[in-house]
Amino acid sequence: MASSTQVADATAKQDKITAPYGSWKSPITADVVSGASKRLGGIAVDDHGHLFWVESRPSESGRAVLVREADKPGEEPTDITPKEFAVRTTAQEYGGGAFTISGDTVIYSNYKDQRLYKQSIKSKDSSPVPLTPDYGGPVVSYADGVFDLRFNRFVTVMEDRRVSSTNSTTTIVAVGLSDKSIQEPKVLVSGNDFYAFPRIDPKGERIAWIEWGHPNMPWDKTELWVGYISENGDVHNRICVAGCDPTLVESPTEPKWSSKGELFFITDRKSGFWNLYKWIESVNEVQAIYSLDAEFSTPLWVFGINSYELIQNNEGKNLIACSYRQNGRSFLGILDDVQSSLSLLDIPFTDINHITSRNHCLYVEGASAVHPSSVAKVNLDEYGSKVVDFKIIWSSSPDSLKYKSYFSLPELIEFPTEVPGQNAYAYFYPPSNPIYQASQEEKPPLLLKSHGGPTSETRGILNLSIQYWTSRGWAFVDVNYGGSTGYGREYRERLLNKWGIVDVNDCCSCGKFLVDNGKVDRERLCITGGSAGGYTTLAALAFKETFKAGASLYGVADLSMLRAETHKFESHYIDNLVGTEEDYFERSPINFVDRFSCPIILFQGLEDKVVPPDQARKIYLALKKKGLPVALVEYEGEQHGFRKVYSKVTVHLATTFVMDMDDTSGLISDYMQAENINFTLEQQMLFFARLVGRFTVADEIDPIRIDNLD
Repeated sequence: MASSTQVADATAKQDKITAPYGSWKSPITADVVSGASKRLGGIAVDDHGHLFWVESRPSESGRAVLVREADKPGEEPTDITPKEFAVRTTAQEYGGGAFTISGDTVIYSNYKDQRLYKQSIKSKDSSPVPLTPDYGGPVVSYADGVFDLRFNRFVTVMEDRRVSSTNSTTTIVAVGLSDKSIQEPKVLVSGNDFYAFPRIDPKGERIAWIEWGHPNMPWDKTELWVGYISENGDVHNRICVAGCDPTLVESPTEPKWSSKGELFFITDRKSGFWNLYKWIESVNEVQAIYSLDAEFSTPLWVFGINSYELIQNNEGKNLIACSYRQNGRSFLGILDDVQSSLSLLDIPFTDINHITSRNHCLYVEGASAVHPSSVAKVNLDEYGSKVVDFKIIWSSSPDSLKYKSYFSLPELIEFPTEVPGQNAYAYFYPPSNPIYQASQEEKPPLLLKSHGGPTSETRGILNLSIQYWTSRGWAFVDVNYGGSTGYGREYRERLLNKWGIVDVNDCCSCGKFLVDNGKVDRERLCITGGSAGGYTTLAALAFKETFKAGASLYGVADLSMLRAETHKFESHYIDNLVGTEEDYFERSPINFVDRFSCPIILFQGLEDKVVPPDQARKIYLALKKKGLPVALVEYEGEQHGFRKVYSKVTVHLATTFVMDMDDTSGLISDYMQAENINFTLEQQMLFFARLVGRFTVADEIDPIRIDNLD
């Protein structure tokens, strides 16, 4: 006999409208997606327990604003940053660590001129005061700074591009905080290619930092150093704590001093997983605090990572609040370093990015399959071992829950790769809509996403841009191909010398796996990706025949051009991923346009310094000449990744190139008004529908010209 649940499910299916996959109507529109795309740029708590955060607002052209939480329930949060300022640094291109709070003062990098400013956080009407010299433009950037109360100064990483924009000089410097005239920052540590995490002990007598040099990236090999600070504020008598042993390959990160002056940090020595360690200063040795096949930190793409906090319970016992990644999800726990025990905390988040603390509370940046990127206040009991209250303070999309009935929940899948015995991972989202269903005979189209990085990780959290597809009847799969993070060093290093091979093969294997398991339609497999994911997209379309159409967002077409024009931080990264000159040629899709056999749409920001716009133009022209359906959309004012949306005050232009190969004067530009984020999403949907969909999109979307089709 059927259960009541089965009967209810059957009744619900009978009440649904039967319509082809991809044609379903959904309230999760492109406007909803772009409106929910506020980005978090860091969190902090002041001495009074007030939470501060930086949020990037697409409605203000991506302007990053420092915000203080409301004083009382029902009141609105307060903007601290004046309208003519934005809290964002361009250090190492990707930024991060753009602000620091101490007492009633915040110091932050201003986006327009990249200077450091000091401002009171007591009042939103206080004016920022510049701390660093005006070099006539944004040629010197600062990040990841801390207050040095002993010398009344601010110690920070400085990237100087005055001599060369492609070969900048990075140092750790001190910026004076007195009210006297602005002085040149004082160099404390120099000589290596890169620095991060300058951290000063409670007495101001020691400074710890991370450094590394070419050709390494910070997840390949770094060094943790401690320097002793002299009476005049200089750094001397330096000691290498971790990373200098030639018999060990490790990448220490996130050094942090306890209130007692103990140095903690994270490294991946021996086990290949980022675990917590402590420095024994008397013998200059390190001691593992807790060993687990899990990642307690993330790759240092941006400054300001904060994966753990040193706290005390009411008994005065020192504890470590930490997060880690294992088996495709995050966990929050309390670690007792004396007993080497870990207690998990039960919270709704399955994904955690950053942690900060104050007054027996944790402030956690996280998300889940039904929670968008959020910041939650987590109150602990007197022993610091259990959660007594969980409250979301900030949400990137506070209205998202109204669409909960449309949400497709991710399923973590493990699938075989082309290498025998090796598996890879992905999050699969089936089509989901409470009003529509497809016929039993039809399989849904699939959009496979290849994440950027490529040394990065996609996560199974609520992302309305994914729900945009699934609520319209698409299946969606987000792939963590070999080389992704979150699964340890061995998995991460699968991509060394094999970028364009392992990632491409894994994406194709994932698509085939879903087809073989009856989840999706073999004839309607599409692929999309941004940045490095855009390269994987183009490479999959050039060198494989798995996918029927693709979309590349600021993706790489020419590896040699990328290497020649990219910024310092990644200038040797590509060599590690690719290999020889022959490999550069053989794996660049632009050199094999004759192998492209399906439609492609490309999106590109014109101020992108990571992936230069010429690459998109070059592949566009080649595909246009070959006769394949192709479109190129370029956005003025956009950098690497699209931040802007349409507003009534400012209209942002997208340049859709309608190429005339016979026009020797250059490219003919046809301008249209567009909401960049919305436009990108809608045009991908319409492009795929027109070329491979076999359905009519329910939304009213004005099509752009597709060359060799229209």
